[in-house]
Amino acid sequence: MKKIQSALISVFYKDGLEPIVRALHANGVTIYSTGGTQKFIQDLGIEPVAVENLTGYPSILGGRVKTLHPKVFGGILSRRDMFSDGEQLKEYEIPEIDLVIVDLYPFEQTVASGAAEQDIIEKIDIGGISLIRAAAKNFNDVVIVPAVDHYAEFLEIYNAQQGCTTLEQRHRFAAYAFAVSSHYDSAIFNHFNETEKMPVFQQSVRQATPLRYGENPHQQGLFFGDIDGCFDKLNGKEISYNNLGDIDAACCLIDDFQQTAFAILKHNNACGMACRDSLLEAWKDALAGDPVSAFGGILVTNRKVTKEVAEEMHKIFFEVCIAPDYDDDALQVLKGKKNRIILRRKAFAMPKQMFRNVLNGVLVQDRDTVVPQVDEMKKSVTSTPITDQQAADLAFATILVKHTKSNAIVLAKNGQLCASGTGQTSRVDALRQAIAKAQSFGVDLNGAVMASDAFFPFADCVEIAHDAGIVAVAHPGGSIHDQDSIDYCEAHHMGMAITGVRHFKH
Repeated sequence: MKKIQSALISVFYKDGLEPIVRALHANGVTIYSTGGTQKFIQDLGIEPVAVENLTGYPSILGGRVKTLHPKVFGGILSRRDMFSDGEQLKEYEIPEIDLVIVDLYPFEQTVASGAAEQDIIEKIDIGGISLIRAAAKNFNDVVIVPAVDHYAEFLEIYNAQQGCTTLEQRHRFAAYAFAVSSHYDSAIFNHFNETEKMPVFQQSVRQATPLRYGENPHQQGLFFGDIDGCFDKLNGKEISYNNLGDIDAACCLIDDFQQTAFAILKHNNACGMACRDSLLEAWKDALAGDPVSAFGGILVTNRKVTKEVAEEMHKIFFEVCIAPDYDDDALQVLKGKKNRIILRRKAFAMPKQMFRNVLNGVLVQDRDTVVPQVDEMKKSVTSTPITDQQAADLAFATILVKHTKSNAIVLAKNGQLCASGTGQTSRVDALRQAIAKAQSFGVDLNGAVMASDAFFPFADCVEIAHDAGIVAVAHPGGSIHDQDSIDYCEAHHMGMAITGVRHFKH
């Protein structure tokens, strides 16, 4: 146990600081401070020792240099059990500092605010980060409180132990400190690297949410991120690992649509979707595409849910519903199942890059932000023109296939998902799966269109599609046998759009 007799306090955010300052003062602790923190403490009726009086130097360079001085860092870094360190402190009249409380300049918040670059640079903390590292390094003798998030825990310990801390507690706070400093430096690097594009993978996420388990009950799971910054959770049980994967897939899919749209997803893939003038019709037609797979699914829409729509949704069992908003009476209906997760989306930006661990490393790639457009689909490479409705359906289907696990085929008609083939080892198998599923639900494929996430390696896919009633197809092209598929479509009066953009999803 070590008793705190002196403290250096230099923080940006003062929230929650007052009770700590008063507790330290009540125990006769010498408090050193500077700048805005010094004034805050003085306004509490407590007179701290100005760091300028300790160092003999004023704050200089517009506040850039305040605490960077041997009389500050010597007092923090001195090893109390080393005689020579103690002798040097006496020689240079350096007081020991037992507690350091820091809250860094808000660099990330400044970047997020869209501030000018010079304002961002000025929010790179120098003195504070140095104090954190010094105090954490010397945790054997010094306790570091590195951020406002840790004020409450420190105060509880301080009051419970009559102003003392244990080595184990100081070690834990040192770990907090290095988490803060490494996260801070990662944020600064990533800001600079937006322009420099160095091939360095450096990510830090401080918010962690424990999950019931991972993908399966025998696996542990955590979510790193700010889920509350994405949604208001209005009802339901704890969101699971698998829920989060489906929720992410649902949001990515629906964000590519401007029209009134409703989608139903299972295991990250859409099993039902429709775009309609009314949300009620969009829901009914989305469900009609595959009412079996919809059981236990994830529902997502880009429009406010009304009571009328909610009553129809309520007729089936589903895990999660995501929407930008809900009418009050719609919420009353949907809350009829206590475990049903109801999420109201907030405005948030998806990360520009995606990464996943493989082998002993990490794969990083840019997010696929290409959104197929209707006009692109009107350019047929055969003499058979693509009608406006077919072009709209091809764009609709290509967006869907972009968000479907490869190998993928999507069949669509009149703004409705007829069926899809997902995650197959061959494109022909994906197409046959889609056709079989559509036929099992009595879906008429005559006049439907087909989209593929990658090129047709041979003409067999367009042959099978034609036999099923498909009238137009879209694919990225790029096969050495593209002409075979084009020739078949030409001979059988099928429109074909070649997009030039592959949409693999693994």
